[in-house]
Order: sequence, then C-alpha cells, then structure tokens
Amino acid sequence: MTITLNRTDAGNAINIPFAKELFEAALSATHDSEVDVVVIQGSGKAFSFGGDLKSFSDAGDKIDSSLKEVTTYLHNATSLLARMKKVVIASVNGTAAGAGLSLLCACDLVISSDKAKFTSAYTNVGLTPDGSCTYFLPRLIGLRKTQELLYTNRVLSAQEAADWGIVTQVVAANELQQKTKELADKIANGSTSANGTTKKLLSSSFLDRLDSHMALESDSISDMTVTADGKEGIAAFLEKRRPNFSN
Repeated sequence: MTITLNRTDAGNAINIPFAKELFEAALSATHDSEVDVVVIQGSGKAFSFGGDLKSFSDAGDKIDSSLKEVTTYLHNATSLLARMKKVVIASVNGTAAGAGLSLLCACDLVISSDKAKFTSAYTNVGLTPDGSCTYFLPRLIGLRKTQELLYTNRVLSAQEAADWGIVTQVVAANELQQKTKELADKIANGSTSANGTTKKLLSSSFLDRLDSHMALESDSISDMTVTADGKEGIAAFLEKRRPNFSN
C-alpha cells in the first residue's frame, strides 16, 4: 500500500482533515491482509512541512483544542504504523520538518532523495515536539544528537541524516521512485510473518531485560519453525532454491 501525503499547495502540512485521513489509511493498512509493505511518500517538492500553523492560528481561542485533535489523529496513526506487522518505508522526496520528521522516524526504513532536508523546527515557533519525535529520535541517534536537533533546529542534509542514523539509504532524486519500489518489492517478496515478528521483537527490546528478551526470541524462532513460511524457508535453503513464502 502506498500512502501519499497530498496537500501539495501547503507542503503537505498536517491539519485536522489530513491527520484524520492519515489515521484512516494506517488503520486500513493494518487490517488489510493483502498488504505486505506500506510506503509513505510526499507529493510535490516536500515530504511534509509538519503541522499546518495557519490552520492552528485560524482556530483562534480554540487553538489548544485544535492541536489536541490533530495530535490525537496523528498519534494514533503513528502508533498503528509503528506497531503493525507490515514493514513501513518512508520515501522522502523533499523537506521533512516538524511532524514530517516525526512521522518518518516512526517508520521502519527511510529511503531519501539526495535533495531532501531534515529539521525539527518545533522550538523555532515556540512549540514542543509531537508525533513520536522525542520517543524515536533518542533511540535512533542517541540523546546528545537529539538534544542538538531539537534545541538548535539544525537542518540536516540527506547524507548527514543517513550518517546520524535517521535515514537508511540516500539515492539520486531521479531514482527515488524506482529505488523505493525495488526496496518495497524485495521486502514484500519475503516473509511478512517473519518480518512482522522481528519488528515486534525490536520494539519490545527497549522495554525488556536481556534474559526476558532472549526468552521472547527463543519462543519466536521456535514458533516460526512450524509456520508455513518457516517450513518453506528452511526447505528452500536446503534445496538451494528461492523460497516461495505464503505471507
């Protein structure tokens, strides 16, 4: 499934209808058994500029409740993307700022155009981060680098973002669509059940102690051996052929 952030005239900035539609798309992807991989991309020249400050300002005295409604939808969408069994790929064509940066941090893989830029930008306008930014960034890049990004609003190039650990792969801008498709196809042709269980193990690793987490690993790999994908994967390896996973 491809989810396209499509408010081109506003840099794909997030307002209430946008956040609600993102939640609905994430919910659909979660429960659609035909979906093995989710790709999130931006339309136009940006991935997402983050929150739509104009729409927030237009709410007047209700700006605080407007922000609460936006973040409720956004955070539920983010939670679904982070917890679903499908691998989520962010394909970043241009600037990812504020909640746009937060959104891609919640994804499993990030492939970026070499023209893209990354920045927090929240404190520049007197606001604090949302969209999972303060949860995922310290885990991805460490506390010190996160502090630098959030307090100084430093703008990272695509290569800097890759060097820091925010981006998985940087490609030429004119190759982004094709490289994204190749990556998505590669994962979709793999075992969705194995990938989904691996994703769950990675998420829980930050909460577990070593022994209890290795117990989860032991249970997971043991359980996988009796699944259709586990049996097919082992058989294919022994028979020196490509596996045909059922997903």
